[in-house]
Amino acid sequence: MMFNPLYELKTRIAKKGGFVNAHAHLDRANTITRADFNADINKQLHEKWKVVDQIKRSLSTEEYFQNMKLALMEQALYNVKSVLSFIDVDEVCEYRPLLAAIEAKKFAKDLPKIDLKIACQTLKGVLSPISRKYIESSIEKFDVIGSLPAADKNLSKHLDVVMGWAKDTGKRLHVHVDQLNTTKEKETELLARKTIEHGLEGMVTAVHSISLAAHNKDYREEVYAIAKDAGLSFISCPTAWIDSRRNENLSVTHNATTPVDELVERGFVVGIGSDNIHDVYKPFSDGDMFTELRVLLESNHLYDMDVLCDIATKNGHTIIGS
Repeated sequence: MMFNPLYELKTRIAKKGGFVNAHAHLDRANTITRADFNADINKQLHEKWKVVDQIKRSLSTEEYFQNMKLALMEQALYNVKSVLSFIDVDEVCEYRPLLAAIEAKKFAKDLPKIDLKIACQTLKGVLSPISRKYIESSIEKFDVIGSLPAADKNLSKHLDVVMGWAKDTGKRLHVHVDQLNTTKEKETELLARKTIEHGLEGMVTAVHSISLAAHNKDYREEVYAIAKDAGLSFISCPTAWIDSRRNENLSVTHNATTPVDELVERGFVVGIGSDNIHDVYKPFSDGDMFTELRVLLESNHLYDMDVLCDIATKNGHTIIGS
């Protein structure tokens, strides 16, 4: 009988209960327009953070809900059983995405049962009083504390704030780090050191950690040792960053993905996420988790089916608390 590894991998994941999408932004899902293809989709990441403000201002709570509803229906088709979605709450969109996400959680239970959990997205940072107010006033409604340190000029102070929230609430903390695939970023190291400083060992997850792969081996090993002490877990969103921009910065030869092969070898818990779905960040991304897993395994030359199944299923449950 012919051996088909793709079929076997899918079968094993199904037997383990289906995929866990450990990182998504469902409040932005299905917001891409034809007009965005004129210029916005080719802008740099930090420019796109501002572009989404136009969308956020225009959407009603019901429109947010309908977009999330469609995304969840698609996730169900892809055999996803649990999702953690970051949700914007700030002075631009106010509480509309959060109100929609609360309704989406109820809707998800009526699908082939998707457990939807939500985390706060700090796209406007946490150091300005108004941005901080929006999150602190609604923090009890979130399952996980979310963080985007680069939204503030002082990354260390940003982490102090969000780690304070994590300690006060007892909730897990998921932090976007090292997204730009450059040796100029050392955010995973900072996150690990801050985790130990705040006594949050085992409670913090690094989302992306792309730039870690760009550094030399000695530095990577140093970060792995600190991250081990911090009990960090990791989430890779492979297709979200495989399109990393060409530049003239010199670095070690690597693929623009989380160095999952090295993380797994060192015993770290690694999950997988879709990141953005049909929005200005990733207009062609459809949230198919098997596509994400294919890119992960190929970019990391990781062919161990047991490891891949764990990344797609049980590790995600551990990381998002489902």
